[in-house]
Amino acid sequence: MTTMSQRKAVAVFAVFAFAYFLSALIRAITATLAPTLVQEFALNARDLGLLAGGYFLGFAATQLPLGTWLDRFGPKRVVLGFLSVAVLGCVGFATASSFAGLLAARVLCGAGVSACLMAPLTGYRRWYAPANQMRANSWMLMVGAFGMVASTLPVQWLMPLVGWRSIFLLLGGLVALAMVAIFWQVPAWRAVTPDAAPLESGAAPGYAEVWRNPYFRKFVPLGFFNFGGLVAMQTLWAAPWMVKVAGYSPLQAATGLFWINVAMLVAFWLWGVANPWLARHGHTAERIIAWGMPVSLITMAIMVLAASALSSWATEIWIVFCVSSTVGALAQPAVGMAFPSHLAGRALSAFNLVIFSGVFTVQWGVGLLVDGLKAGGLTEIQAYQGALGVYALCCVGAYIYFLASKKP
Repeated sequence: MTTMSQRKAVAVFAVFAFAYFLSALIRAITATLAPTLVQEFALNARDLGLLAGGYFLGFAATQLPLGTWLDRFGPKRVVLGFLSVAVLGCVGFATASSFAGLLAARVLCGAGVSACLMAPLTGYRRWYAPANQMRANSWMLMVGAFGMVASTLPVQWLMPLVGWRSIFLLLGGLVALAMVAIFWQVPAWRAVTPDAAPLESGAAPGYAEVWRNPYFRKFVPLGFFNFGGLVAMQTLWAAPWMVKVAGYSPLQAATGLFWINVAMLVAFWLWGVANPWLARHGHTAERIIAWGMPVSLITMAIMVLAASALSSWATEIWIVFCVSSTVGALAQPAVGMAFPSHLAGRALSAFNLVIFSGVFTVQWGVGLLVDGLKAGGLTEIQAYQGALGVYALCCVGAYIYFLASKKP
């Protein structure tokens, strides 16, 4: 830690982590609610993909102004303003009576929680030492995995007791509680210019320096398809795959999601433990990604080519795919640390825009492909295989671009 005591650093991490836990729960809950929403609102695969992707559309739409605001106003003010929108989104989803209402509320939810990771990472860039930044990033993602675990079986158990609408009202109340904790614990912010002088009232620099950076561009396709696609699959399409392709019941699919997210939780915890050691021994993010990403690509190929034969192992295969894809998460803090602190908010938010644009594209695109392939005469299982196969080819192309890009 560099500018605050260890106790204060832990308190700041805890309140930010609570907010990020809730944002991940809100993000992933549509996978568990999918069978109920499909039945209640008569949704098809295209609608379901758009509904889940609406969260990421709202999320991505805020990223560019978010980065500028974070650098100028700091994590505390920005995240409090955004979370108030998330409260409105949760209430709107709980009271929606149509698909349009659900979609509008999901967009609000996505926009409202869009600062829950970027705000703390921007703060950590200034407050924490470099090795602790990598650890804090991995452990924030571990907390996000906790949220995804909570979105599976716990939500499935609560559904018959209180209903999905009451669950969203409860989430809105918890987000408001997180706002109180952040207001209490997170320190104020003093924006700085590149020469560390106080930032005057003029406009902050834009994103040109970020987008031109070759190190940033090296990771863009990988962030869009490989890591963004991981989030898309984990938070939506893994559960329908289990039901439609592997023949799971909704409860079995929720159980499968539970164990997938537990495995992700453990993976991110282990990354947090290992990152300082890896950094000390010269193992850079790009080197680890280059060696680790092929495992997820091979797993996807197995899923596509042997879906029916391995249906009883669907949960285990999804676990291997998701855990092996977490290697892509190392790109985000690496990008943040490649820029000076006065650009950290913009660099992190720009890369987050890449990731969540990928999530939206993959979630909706897979739904469109499934419906289109079924309309073309394929069976439902073949349509899912074809859609995942197209996605896998995109991931392979992104990985090849990553390997071919010259080292900055």
